[in-house]
Amino acid sequence: MIFDFANGFNDAANAIATVVSTRVLRPITAVLMAATLNFAGALSGTAVAKVVGSGVVASDAINLTTVAAGVSAAAAWVLLATRLGLPVSGSHSLIAGIAGAGVATGGFDVLITSGLSKILLGLALAPLIGLAGGYILMLALYWGFRRANPATVSGIFGRLQMVSAAAMAYSHGSNDAQKTMGIIALALATHYNWAQAGTPFHIPLWVILLSGTVMALGTYLGGWTVVRTLGVRIVQMRPVNGFAAEAAAASLIESASRLGFPLSTTHVITSTILGQGSTRRLSAVRWGVARGIVIAWVLTFPFCALLAAGLFKLLDLFL
Repeated sequence: MIFDFANGFNDAANAIATVVSTRVLRPITAVLMAATLNFAGALSGTAVAKVVGSGVVASDAINLTTVAAGVSAAAAWVLLATRLGLPVSGSHSLIAGIAGAGVATGGFDVLITSGLSKILLGLALAPLIGLAGGYILMLALYWGFRRANPATVSGIFGRLQMVSAAAMAYSHGSNDAQKTMGIIALALATHYNWAQAGTPFHIPLWVILLSGTVMALGTYLGGWTVVRTLGVRIVQMRPVNGFAAEAAAASLIESASRLGFPLSTTHVITSTILGQGSTRRLSAVRWGVARGIVIAWVLTFPFCALLAAGLFKLLDLFL
C-alpha cells in the first residue's frame, strides 16, 4: 500500500500536469477529477494485474520476504524521485524490485522468461510509440486548424482538454493500479501456495478495491514538483498541445491495458509531450530537462533490483 500510494503520488503528474499548466482546470479541480477517475480505471479489469503477478517470478519459488523486499525497494525509489521532482516509472521500479529480490531468493531460475519478455517489450516500445503518436497527432491538428483563429482554437481545445485529461486519468488507473493488485495477489499466491493447491491465479475483489482507493488517495495528494517538471519545464504548452499529448497517451495506455501489457504511464505521457513539442521546432523542447528524466529512467532498473536484493538479504537475517 505504501508503494501504491507513492506511485499515485508521483504519477499525479501523468494525469493533470498538462491540464494544470495550460490553466484549463484549477489544480484542486484537476486532482479531484484525476483521483476519481484513477479509482474508476482501477476497477475496469485485471489483465495487467495477472501478467505482473504471475509473469515475473514463480510464486512457489519465493517467499513473502521476497515480495516485501521488492516492493519496499520500488517504494523507496519512487518516493526519492518524487522528492527530486523526477517523473520515474513505478512499473519499472516494481518489476525490477521483484525480479531483483527473486534472484536473491532462488537465483535466476525463479524468473519467468516468457512473462518478463512481454512486460519488457511493452515497457521498451511504449516511449517510442508515444513519441511518434504525440508528434503525428499534433501535426494533424496543426494542419486541420491551420486557417482557424488562435483564440477559437484555444477555446475549442480548452474544452476538449478536459475530456483528454479525464481519459488520461482513467487509463492511468486502468494500467498502474493493476500492477499493485498483481503484486498483492502474488503475495497471496505465495502465502497460500496456490500453485500446489491447484488454485488459479486471480485477483480478489478486496484487492481491486483497496489498490484503487489507495492510488486515488496518492493522486489526490500528488507531488506538485513532478507536475511542474512535466507540465512546464519540458516544453511550454497551450490547450491544443495538452490535448494532443493526453489524447495520444490515453489511447496507447488504454489499448495496452485491454491487451494485458503493463506500460510505464510516466514514460508514455512524457514521450507524447516531447513528441508534440517537437512539431514546433526541436529547440522548443528543453532537452536538458528531458535528459535528466531519461537518466532517472535508466537508473531505475539497476537501482531497484540491487536495492531489493540487498533488502532481501537483510530481512532474511532477521525473519
